[in-house]
Amino acid sequence: MARMTPEINAGSMADIAFLLLIFFLVTTTMDVDTGINRMLPPPIDPNAPEPPPVRERNVFVVLVDAQDRLMVEGEQMQINQLRAEAKNFLLNPDDDPTMPVKEEKEIEHIGNYMVSRGIISLQNDRGTSYDMYIAVQNELAAAIREIRDEVSNEYFGRDFHDLTDEELVNAVREAVPMAVSEAEPVDVGG
Repeated sequence: MARMTPEINAGSMADIAFLLLIFFLVTTTMDVDTGINRMLPPPIDPNAPEPPPVRERNVFVVLVDAQDRLMVEGEQMQINQLRAEAKNFLLNPDDDPTMPVKEEKEIEHIGNYMVSRGIISLQNDRGTSYDMYIAVQNELAAAIREIRDEVSNEYFGRDFHDLTDEELVNAVREAVPMAVSEAEPVDVGG
Protein backbone atom coordinates (compact mmCIF):
# COMPACT_ATOMS: atom_id res chain seq x y z
CA MET A 1 0.00 0.00 0.00
CA ALA A 2 1.40 3.41 -0.97
CA ARG A 3 1.74 5.99 1.64
CA MET A 4 -0.08 9.23 0.82
CA THR A 5 1.64 12.54 1.51
CA PRO A 6 -0.59 14.99 3.28
CA GLU A 7 -1.49 18.16 1.36
CA ILE A 8 -1.41 21.60 2.85
CA ASN A 9 -4.55 23.58 2.23
CA ALA A 10 -3.29 26.77 0.51
CA GLY A 11 -6.73 28.24 -0.08
CA SER A 12 -6.33 30.94 2.55
CA MET A 13 -2.69 31.80 1.67
CA ALA A 14 -3.82 34.43 -0.84
CA ASP A 15 -5.98 36.07 1.82
CA ILE A 16 -3.10 36.14 4.30
CA ALA A 17 -0.72 37.60 1.70
CA PHE A 18 -3.28 40.27 0.84
CA LEU A 19 -3.73 41.19 4.53
CA LEU A 20 0.04 41.41 5.01
CA LEU A 21 0.33 43.65 1.96
CA ILE A 22 -2.39 45.95 3.31
CA PHE A 23 -0.69 46.01 6.73
CA PHE A 24 2.68 47.06 5.27
CA LEU A 25 1.13 49.68 3.00
CA VAL A 26 -0.73 51.24 5.91
CA THR A 27 2.15 51.19 8.41
CA THR A 28 5.03 52.18 6.09
CA THR A 29 6.00 55.82 5.79
CA MET A 30 7.25 57.15 2.50
CA ASP A 31 9.80 59.90 2.07
CA VAL A 32 8.13 62.99 0.71
CA ASP A 33 10.15 64.94 -1.82
CA THR A 34 10.13 68.65 -1.29
CA GLY A 35 10.27 71.12 -4.12
CA ILE A 36 11.24 74.72 -4.52
CA ASN A 37 9.16 76.85 -2.22
CA ARG A 38 7.57 79.55 -4.35
CA MET A 39 4.32 81.41 -3.94
CA LEU A 40 2.46 81.61 -7.23
CA PRO A 41 0.96 84.98 -8.06
CA PRO A 42 -2.82 85.32 -7.86
CA PRO A 43 -4.79 85.18 -11.10
CA ILE A 44 -4.75 88.41 -13.06
CA ASP A 45 -7.89 90.45 -12.62
CA PRO A 46 -9.12 91.35 -16.13
CA ASN A 47 -10.43 94.66 -14.78
CA ALA A 48 -7.15 95.61 -13.11
CA PRO A 49 -5.27 98.58 -14.55
CA GLU A 50 -1.95 98.00 -16.33
CA PRO A 51 0.86 97.67 -13.81
CA PRO A 52 3.36 100.51 -13.85
CA PRO A 53 6.51 99.80 -15.87
CA VAL A 54 9.47 98.45 -13.92
CA ARG A 55 12.51 100.68 -14.14
CA GLU A 56 15.46 98.96 -15.80
CA ARG A 57 17.75 99.72 -12.87
CA ASN A 58 15.44 97.70 -10.61
CA VAL A 59 15.84 94.48 -12.65
CA PHE A 60 18.71 92.02 -12.18
CA VAL A 61 18.69 89.82 -15.29
CA VAL A 62 19.89 86.23 -14.85
CA LEU A 63 19.94 84.02 -17.94
CA VAL A 64 21.00 80.37 -18.27
CA ASP A 65 21.55 79.06 -21.80
CA ALA A 66 21.31 75.53 -23.23
CA GLN A 67 24.97 74.83 -22.39
CA ASP A 68 24.35 75.81 -18.73
CA ARG A 69 26.32 79.02 -19.09
CA LEU A 70 25.21 81.65 -16.61
CA MET A 71 24.82 85.22 -17.85
CA VAL A 72 24.15 87.95 -15.29
CA GLU A 73 23.40 91.45 -16.52
CA GLY A 74 24.85 90.43 -19.91
CA GLU A 75 28.16 89.14 -18.51
CA GLN A 76 29.18 85.52 -18.08
CA MET A 77 29.48 84.49 -14.44
CA GLN A 78 30.29 81.40 -12.40
CA ILE A 79 27.54 79.95 -10.23
CA ASN A 80 29.61 80.49 -7.07
CA GLN A 81 29.57 84.27 -7.71
CA LEU A 82 25.80 84.56 -8.19
CA ARG A 83 24.80 84.73 -4.51
CA ALA A 84 27.14 87.62 -3.70
CA GLU A 85 26.11 89.55 -6.83
CA ALA A 86 22.39 89.07 -6.09
CA LYS A 87 22.86 90.23 -2.48
CA ASN A 88 24.84 93.27 -3.60
CA PHE A 89 22.14 94.13 -6.15
CA LEU A 90 19.26 93.82 -3.67
CA LEU A 91 21.03 95.65 -0.86
CA ASN A 92 22.56 98.42 -3.03
CA PRO A 93 24.82 99.33 -0.08
CA ASP A 94 26.39 102.38 -1.77
CA ASP A 95 23.07 103.80 -3.07
CA ASP A 96 24.41 103.42 -6.62
CA PRO A 97 22.06 105.25 -9.04
CA THR A 98 22.38 102.37 -11.55
CA MET A 99 21.13 99.82 -9.00
CA PRO A 100 17.67 99.36 -7.46
CA VAL A 101 15.76 102.14 -5.84
CA LYS A 102 15.10 101.79 -2.11
CA GLU A 103 12.01 103.23 -0.53
CA GLU A 104 11.44 103.90 3.14
CA LYS A 105 8.58 101.90 4.63
CA GLU A 106 7.15 101.79 8.11
CA ILE A 107 7.23 98.11 9.11
CA GLU A 108 5.61 96.93 12.32
CA HIS A 109 8.20 95.60 14.84
CA ILE A 110 11.06 97.06 12.76
CA GLY A 111 10.19 100.72 12.25
CA ASN A 112 11.36 102.73 9.25
CA TYR A 113 13.29 100.49 6.87
CA MET A 114 14.70 101.08 3.38
CA VAL A 115 13.12 98.31 1.25
CA SER A 116 14.72 97.48 -2.08
CA ARG A 117 12.52 97.68 -5.17
CA GLY A 118 14.90 95.25 -6.90
CA ILE A 119 13.56 92.29 -8.84
CA ILE A 120 15.62 89.31 -9.96
CA SER A 121 14.47 88.21 -13.42
CA LEU A 122 15.43 84.59 -14.12
CA GLN A 123 15.12 83.08 -17.57
CA ASN A 124 16.26 79.64 -18.66
CA ASP A 125 16.72 78.07 -22.06
CA ARG A 126 14.58 75.02 -22.77
CA GLY A 127 17.85 73.04 -22.94
CA THR A 128 19.08 74.12 -19.50
CA SER A 129 19.89 71.10 -17.35
CA TYR A 130 17.79 70.45 -14.28
CA ASP A 131 20.92 70.49 -12.08
CA MET A 132 21.89 73.98 -13.28
CA TYR A 133 18.32 75.23 -12.91
CA ILE A 134 18.23 74.04 -9.28
CA ALA A 135 21.74 75.41 -8.58
CA VAL A 136 20.69 78.88 -9.80
CA GLN A 137 17.43 78.75 -7.82
CA ASN A 138 19.37 77.69 -4.70
CA GLU A 139 21.86 80.54 -5.02
CA LEU A 140 19.13 83.15 -5.50
CA ALA A 141 17.11 81.77 -2.57
CA ALA A 142 20.28 81.68 -0.44
CA ALA A 143 21.00 85.34 -1.23
CA ILE A 144 17.54 86.37 -0.03
CA ARG A 145 17.78 84.04 3.00
CA GLU A 146 21.11 85.60 4.01
CA ILE A 147 19.71 89.13 3.74
CA ARG A 148 16.69 88.07 5.83
CA ASP A 149 19.04 86.54 8.41
CA GLU A 150 20.98 89.81 8.60
CA VAL A 151 17.80 91.85 9.11
CA SER A 152 16.42 89.34 11.61
CA ASN A 153 19.65 89.31 13.62
CA GLU A 154 19.86 93.10 13.60
CA TYR A 155 16.30 93.64 14.86
CA PHE A 156 15.44 90.43 16.75
CA GLY A 157 18.81 88.88 17.68
CA ARG A 158 18.36 85.56 15.85
CA ASP A 159 18.30 84.07 12.35
CA PHE A 160 15.16 84.35 10.26
CA HIS A 161 14.41 80.59 10.39
CA ASP A 162 14.65 80.70 14.21
CA LEU A 163 11.86 83.29 14.55
CA THR A 164 8.77 81.74 16.11
CA ASP A 165 6.42 84.73 16.23
CA GLU A 166 4.51 84.96 12.93
CA GLU A 167 4.34 88.77 13.20
CA LEU A 168 8.14 88.98 13.32
CA VAL A 169 8.46 86.58 10.37
CA ASN A 170 6.06 88.73 8.36
CA ALA A 171 7.97 91.89 9.33
CA VAL A 172 11.23 90.45 7.97
CA ARG A 173 9.45 89.22 4.82
CA GLU A 174 8.08 92.72 4.28
CA ALA A 175 11.54 94.22 4.74
CA VAL A 176 13.14 91.67 2.39
CA PRO A 177 10.58 90.41 -0.13
CA MET A 178 11.21 87.31 -2.26
CA ALA A 179 11.47 89.28 -5.50
CA VAL A 180 12.32 86.59 -8.05
CA SER A 181 10.45 86.68 -11.35
CA GLU A 182 10.80 83.60 -13.49
CA ALA A 183 10.10 83.99 -17.18
CA GLU A 184 8.88 81.13 -19.35
CA PRO A 185 11.79 79.11 -20.77
CA VAL A 186 12.78 79.96 -24.33
CA ASP A 187 15.37 78.86 -26.86
CA VAL A 188 18.10 81.42 -26.23
CA GLY A 189 20.72 79.46 -28.10
CA GLY A 190 24.15 78.57 -27.02
